[in-house]
Amino acid sequence: MEINYQNIKVIGFDADDTLWVNETYFREAEIEFGKLLSQYETPNKIDQELFKMEINNLPLYGYGVKAFTLSMVESALELSNYNLSSKTIEAILNIGKHMLNKPVELLDGVEDVLKSLSTKYRLILATKGDLLDQERKLEKSGLTDYFHHIEVLSDKKEDNYSKLLNHLDIKPSEFLMIGNSLKSDVLPLIHIKAHAIHVPFHTTWAHEQVTEEETNGKNYKTIKSLRALLQLLN
Repeated sequence: MEINYQNIKVIGFDADDTLWVNETYFREAEIEFGKLLSQYETPNKIDQELFKMEINNLPLYGYGVKAFTLSMVESALELSNYNLSSKTIEAILNIGKHMLNKPVELLDGVEDVLKSLSTKYRLILATKGDLLDQERKLEKSGLTDYFHHIEVLSDKKEDNYSKLLNHLDIKPSEFLMIGNSLKSDVLPLIHIKAHAIHVPFHTTWAHEQVTEEETNGKNYKTIKSLRALLQLLN
């Protein structure tokens, strides 16, 4: 079914892995974490246990580097049968600190696209994660002035989006969300009768992956890069 974007007045953008690189740093951190724990388990087992810990901790810690770091510490304690040295704990904490100090690497065409679209649409940033970290990345990105509103959500489910749109007095039919995650940036919007465009990133956290059954019959477009938005919305 052809999708008509003529009624769109507001465009929302995800941040991590849509505007700038993020998940790559988590994968690098997992490899480093695996090396620190290599005397206790295989890399695959360490990855599995860390992921389980992250999912179990989501309701308490939420998303972001700090939550990830706490989950690494807890996983390391369990995997080592609580024989972890203070030096190893310090090394794990340093992995997290290193992630928080990463430079902000914009993805291809991001600023050109935002600059162009901001002349015609109201743009908002709707992301999830740790508030302080997301504010830091946004400031470093130099993109702040393109957005009319910036929202760091605790999660990105239908209810979160509905509350955001109601708060900003945006009709779902006039809202378009752009993001790399089908689970967080596309399907919830389709379910509340808004629009969404999927821009895949080469790495996706397992928690954000969806099945073909979940996407079957859902009306959304997938584009290779943000630059394709300009032609699509022209």
